[in-house]
Amino acid sequence: MKLSARGHYGLIAMAYLAQRENEGPIPIKTIAVAEQIPDQFLEQILFTMRKAGLVTSVRGPRGGYRLSRPSDQITAGEVIKALEGPIAPVECLNTDETEECCRKTDTCTTRFVWEKLRDTMVAVLDNITLREIAERGSPLFELESK
Repeated sequence: MKLSARGHYGLIAMAYLAQRENEGPIPIKTIAVAEQIPDQFLEQILFTMRKAGLVTSVRGPRGGYRLSRPSDQITAGEVIKALEGPIAPVECLNTDETEECCRKTDTCTTRFVWEKLRDTMVAVLDNITLREIAERGSPLFELESK
């Protein structure tokens, strides 16, 4: 499974908000410039994050985005699933139980490998919070001096 730019940038933007969670709403332009994410792309990402209930938006001259919950209560898994959909290393793990993705669905000898990989990936992502990501990043004074 390869993470798209949408998922990658989304996690970066959410970590940025986590680093500044006590500063109030952060404008899209500020995030876009700091993290080198195209404005319009970031706007789409944050719209999705708002629909998923992970961020809130504030309108007006002092408006912007902020996390909807404390950063230690939002996981990387929530962010990735909101932007990428279900996590699955192969397409057949995304299909409904009644659907068949190929002729070998009932006799697939490798399905358990993909299920174990998916379950491991989900467990890792669901156990990493935005606070952990923000704390492991570069200190803010280093980021802002670049």
